[in-house]
Amino acid sequence: MKKYIGIAGTNYDKSLNKKLMKFIQTHFKDQAEIEIIDISNLPVFYKVPGGNLPTEVQVLDEKIAQADGVIFATPEYDHSVPAVLMNAMEWFSYVNQPFHDKPVLITGVSYGSLGTSRAQDHLRQILNAPELSAALMPSQEFLVGRGFQAFNEDGTLTNEDMVKDLEAQMSAFNDFVAQNK
Repeated sequence: MKKYIGIAGTNYDKSLNKKLMKFIQTHFKDQAEIEIIDISNLPVFYKVPGGNLPTEVQVLDEKIAQADGVIFATPEYDHSVPAVLMNAMEWFSYVNQPFHDKPVLITGVSYGSLGTSRAQDHLRQILNAPELSAALMPSQEFLVGRGFQAFNEDGTLTNEDMVKDLEAQMSAFNDFVAQNK
């Protein structure tokens, strides 16, 4: 079974993107083991003397390096990714660089109707940086707009067409991961 890391690019406990990541983890539990990691407690990035990373960064670096792929659920703030996600990406681009050639799928939920298209595009640009060099799944977006209406009380994505789209995305991602081994 494939092992993925899930990252919700937020530090807000009640985030819709955390809800989406938990839905993905549960809905696809027969296809992959998805461990959701928390990036909200990472220190603000700084260039550490001698490349000695803080312990919490080292732990996440190792988890990402050992995973078959990474799934992001990013909010969109001011047409970009949140500061907490940018901070994490700065740590991940420094010293160990666990994203090098790592297959990545990007998703996201927003309050508005457009989903997180701009943030996803920005995250793609970040992941294309030479220090990250992730293997981005081409031509794929999973956008959830009007996020407050998208989930029921149990955290289930209620729109059947969206669920089918997500299932197709996950199937394509599993194939992409297999091709990139």
